Amino acid sequence: MKDTTPLGEGWSLRHGEEVLEAAVPGCVHTDLLAAGVIPDPFLGLNETEVAWVGRRAWTYARDLAYESAHERTDLVFDGLDTAAAITLGGEAVGTTRNMHRRYRFDVTGRTGRLEVRFASAYDEAGAVRALTGERPNVYPEPSQYIRKMACAFGWDWGPTLVTAGIWRPVRLEHWSTARIDRVRPLVTVDRGTGLVEVRLEVERSARGRGRTLRAEARVAGARAEAVLTGDEAVLRLEVPEPRLWWPRGHGEQPLYDLRLTLTDDEGGTLDTWHRRIGFRTVELDRSADEHGTGFTLVVNGVRIFARGVNWIPDDAFPSRITPERYRTRLTQAAEANVDLVRVWGGGIYEDDAFYDACDELGLLVWQDFLFACAAYPEEQPLRGEVEAEARDNVVRLMPHPSLVLWNGNNENLWGFRDWGWEKPLAGNSWGEGYYLGLLPRVVAELDPTRPYTAGSPWSGSWDHHPNDPAHGTHHSWEVWNRRDYADYRTSVPRFVAEFGWQAPPAQATLRHALPGEEPAPDSPGMLHHQKAEDGNGKLDRGVARHFPPPGGDFDRWHYLTQLVQARAVAAGIEHWRSHWPVCAGTIVWQLNDCWPVSSWSAIDSEGRVKPLYHELRRVYADRLLTLQPDGAGVPDAGAVGSGGPGTGEPGAPGPGTG
Repeated sequence: MKDTTPLGEGWSLRHGEEVLEAAVPGCVHTDLLAAGVIPDPFLGLNETEVAWVGRRAWTYARDLAYESAHERTDLVFDGLDTAAAITLGGEAVGTTRNMHRRYRFDVTGRTGRLEVRFASAYDEAGAVRALTGERPNVYPEPSQYIRKMACAFGWDWGPTLVTAGIWRPVRLEHWSTARIDRVRPLVTVDRGTGLVEVRLEVERSARGRGRTLRAEARVAGARAEAVLTGDEAVLRLEVPEPRLWWPRGHGEQPLYDLRLTLTDDEGGTLDTWHRRIGFRTVELDRSADEHGTGFTLVVNGVRIFARGVNWIPDDAFPSRITPERYRTRLTQAAEANVDLVRVWGGGIYEDDAFYDACDELGLLVWQDFLFACAAYPEEQPLRGEVEAEARDNVVRLMPHPSLVLWNGNNENLWGFRDWGWEKPLAGNSWGEGYYLGLLPRVVAELDPTRPYTAGSPWSGSWDHHPNDPAHGTHHSWEVWNRRDYADYRTSVPRFVAEFGWQAPPAQATLRHALPGEEPAPDSPGMLHHQKAEDGNGKLDRGVARHFPPPGGDFDRWHYLTQLVQARAVAAGIEHWRSHWPVCAGTIVWQLNDCWPVSSWSAIDSEGRVKPLYHELRRVYADRLLTLQPDGAGVPDAGAVGSGGPGTGEPGAPGPGTG
């Protein structure tokens, strides 16, 4: 039976001549913060004082000694951030250049000093840029040249804190004869029968080659066996009349234990694998109709109006996010009547604890591949990394019933058309080959049970503008940037995948983040924690359209900006829900924050809810009574709903639905 030795203890971090204690999982910033070397970058103007950290090389080290009777010992990293060289006993083990992959190295019989030497992400990105040439980016940072969390380089709601470190667990795995390498459970439902096709791949040791192996899979009383003379097998299980998994508000979320056991030719257990699965079907209806091209999620045959929120990393230092914190934040989403969470493409593929919570809470997951707001080179070394990353994460996440959609990128197809990229690119690659070629091929090969869409926004083809509201997904940012929120009512997109309105965080959060400063809209700390272009100007204009200016009264300014945020988002959702089924969903930008900041979030970085959160709970209720202008200036009442399990009915139509 395979043995595991966790390697979370005993690490050190070299800082010049100093050797500091290091936490693994963790990152350089959190280790330096714990040692008192740097101030908390979330407070005041400290972010700028720690910028040097991301431009340095860093080394993590520990002594490695073990005893094992097994044939093989592998050093396994679940996450390294990002460009690293690993040595053991002074000899090379391997190199990495991707934060979003898992790594496994054969270290059988080797002991000594284990070192993980991280290059500066800026240096790695610069080396890749020298190979591929320049590519456009919305932000003046090199995030497109390195497979790393893009928002670590700053965003219009986030700090520039370029991390490095062993950010996910590390361990030794000791095994003999063979081990389970990869499992892909394809779960479907056909005429009331649950079908599970388990595609198994194993790795054999030198002595394990040529030996006959056996695999057994079990779920919900069903059992299947396979004999392996090679390295692959397929086990098929049938579960009569399983209870279906539904999104919240439509039914329950039953989960079933799927267990796989690998044995040798003498019946000895070599390895085991376990995940929870759910039986449900998911389709994406992109049919053309008299309104354009639809974009409707269909779960278990029921058409769903998606009541969604966009999710960003819940901390600028993702290694600090615990399973309990995931559970708390996602429970807040569910209690606001959210039924879909979009994992945005400038962040990370979240920990399994995130998707476990979504499985249990009935939150549909729309998962972006990690490309956002930039032109990405398609040459090596990036292309190979992108494919390996996609394969790794598709296989890791596909057991989760909550995962219902793979999305190729955030705003890059739109950016190519509208943001002045085409001329400076001069025919060079920019990511289209990933979104329309490589990624759909990987999904079709590995996870054909789920739909894929090339990007958000995306109209379905180059025949229409990528952000055409009549076709596919639409990002509605013109209103926040230039207009009054009442203008949300001037259009009916088929699916609104991003829209939102800003507001500052809670007063308690602000006062903690700005110690010694009396907050004012234009005080130094407030301006530093406002990353959006002309963010305060847009907040002020939003207030002025509906209320007398608050003058120098900060408390009134704070209250009114939060009030306008809630009203603005509610105006959009109520209007678009009233046009179901033409409009099939809204995904608010954004649920959460990664540090204390004025942003579009409903929940600030300390977990405090804004008034927007309470409005979401109202306008995302299973049934909503709304008054909407009918075009002649007279409000009409419409009751709108989200369908129900097994009915396929959207509820009573509101105005504009026909």
